[in-house]
Amino acid sequence: MNLPNRLTLARIAAIPLILLFMLPMPFAAVFFRPWNLFIDRYGMAIALLLFVAASITDYLDGKIARKMGIVTNIGKLMDPIADKLLVVSVLIALTQLGRVHAAVVVLILAREFLVTGLRVLAIEKGTVLAADVTGKIKTVTQMTAIILLLLHLFLVGITPLLSEVSFWGTVVQVVGITADVAVAACVIATVYSGIHYFRAGVPFLRG
Repeated sequence: MNLPNRLTLARIAAIPLILLFMLPMPFAAVFFRPWNLFIDRYGMAIALLLFVAASITDYLDGKIARKMGIVTNIGKLMDPIADKLLVVSVLIALTQLGRVHAAVVVLILAREFLVTGLRVLAIEKGTVLAADVTGKIKTVTQMTAIILLLLHLFLVGITPLLSEVSFWGTVVQVVGITADVAVAACVIATVYSGIHYFRAGVPFLRG
């Protein structure tokens, strides 16, 4: 297996770790209380760092593949799948935490199912629908929104430690608003990308 594909798989492998530090254990046992307290205060920072690292692999695997001339059909197929799993998994966790509306996740999932279906039809006819510019923009806006959402939750989590800082409340509010704007931008990019892919996949829907 070449290096770009290994980076793609590493992005998938990072998902359970990110969720581990985002979500407290759903058990009331005394054993988990210290862990859950740690997650409430510092877990989001670790999840944020892991997500940023995973997002960077999305940039690196494609760049390395093109530079080394080892672009493969498996890579073209697995790279967008890894992106989908990473983004959707974290967004579902953010929905559980009450930070993202479920409608956003449903919309993104609908787009991903549509595009994945088109890719399957294309493969059956001997063609691979690789990610294009609109897909990349969609991914970047989604990952940017998630990074800002994770940052906002982290800042909210450490607010009790910094509540005496006069401007802290303003900082948290500004980051929160920025994250909301980024979510709106990623929704727009997702819808536009879905329409674009649908138009490109129309020939594969015929016959």
